[in-house]
Amino acid sequence: MKIFNTLSKSKEEFVPLEPGKVRMYVCGPTVYNYIHIGNARPMIVFDTVRRYFEYKGYEVNYVSNFTDVDDKIIKKALEEGVDSDTISRRYIAECKKDMESMNVKPATTHPQATQEIDGMLEMIRTLIDKGHAYAAQDGTVYFRTKSFPGYGKLSHKNLDELQSGFREIKVTGEEGKEDPSDFVLWKPKKEGEPFWESPWCQGRPGWHIECSVMSRKYLGEQIDIHAGGEDLVFPHHENEIAQSEAANGKPFATYWMHNAFLNIDNRKMSKSLGNFFTVREVGEKYDLQVLRFFMLSAHYRSPLNFSAELMEASRNGLERILTGVERLKDAGQKALGETVTAEEEGNLESARGLVAKYEAAMEDDFNTADAIAAIFELVKLANATVSGDSSRPYVEYLATTIKKLCDVLGVLTERKTEVLDGEVEALIARRQQARKEKNFALADQIRQQLLDMGILLEDTREGVKWKRA
Repeated sequence: MKIFNTLSKSKEEFVPLEPGKVRMYVCGPTVYNYIHIGNARPMIVFDTVRRYFEYKGYEVNYVSNFTDVDDKIIKKALEEGVDSDTISRRYIAECKKDMESMNVKPATTHPQATQEIDGMLEMIRTLIDKGHAYAAQDGTVYFRTKSFPGYGKLSHKNLDELQSGFREIKVTGEEGKEDPSDFVLWKPKKEGEPFWESPWCQGRPGWHIECSVMSRKYLGEQIDIHAGGEDLVFPHHENEIAQSEAANGKPFATYWMHNAFLNIDNRKMSKSLGNFFTVREVGEKYDLQVLRFFMLSAHYRSPLNFSAELMEASRNGLERILTGVERLKDAGQKALGETVTAEEEGNLESARGLVAKYEAAMEDDFNTADAIAAIFELVKLANATVSGDSSRPYVEYLATTIKKLCDVLGVLTERKTEVLDGEVEALIARRQQARKEKNFALADQIRQQLLDMGILLEDTREGVKWKRA
């Protein structure tokens, strides 16, 4: 199995630290709002990587965090007049709903930054004791980047080049830095912000220290794979390497995987450009299985353009697979023969060749686009060769194989069960009542429940209209 390693800028043979096991850390979202489709790409991509390892028999310890203390969370809390914990708990729950709708498996562990403060304080003390960090006069603690000779090895730039691109959040005590490239490990509290006690000041952790600590706690000092979006290469992942290796005295992650950006209509996704979509918004127009299929239709390291035309193409492609599986199911119920014919034996050989083609694509740096192409060929083979005279073992092999390969991609092959109109109308009535009572949380919950059932709602001047997805 070959994986493109950002650290070496080349494909490398995957060799786990421990035979038969994979330790994998994926940076999760900052939970201050509904996740957007840019957040969805790494979730879907690296969930698929995990699923393939499991398909190959590996035991995967998969950790993905929630950043639940951050300037954006604090800002949202102040706007709503609630505490930060209320905001983070709300959007962690909403994120998990969206992940479930996209068929993203729950991580082995979903740690939260605010629950790991003691570990962060311990690592910061270690870094200070080893001379890799220092406290400024106001209590801000900085990492001393020039104390770590390997700084810049992930982004492949030297320290002087990196300084011009450094985007660490400015904090009180910035003037206390020894060097402009030093970054924050601990920052003093501001009025109205959540804070924790520390030996240096009442404050909260910097962003980067969170993942170093959570990765070490739940996976160990050395891990196989660290992954995330390419925007995290610098400074976040660069800083994680510096902190972890300086504190632990050993290499941090063997392989670094990064997915490329998601563009909207060939432009970078941006709120200011008005082309910013949440997963929830996309889910109002499409089954989120279509979004997942779309995300996997290109190689994860290739920029991906989101557009209505491409989503429709993905919907049609997914429909071809679902129709093929449905046809095999019907054929399996009619098939009577228990002996595979000579012609079917030849077709089974072709099918096994397509499975090998699928696995070769996945083992070449998880090329899901080519893997999907192999599934389409299997469906085409099934459509061309299965009839009322087909043997049961032949039909069952094709059906089982297509389902299994789709499952590795997280693509569901069972259509959603039909929903009775009366049940839909009752839920819509409950939602309307909730809106009248200003219970918007319940109204949103019912809307999502209907969406999960394949029902799209549209609030119009004439009232609520609905249709099947």
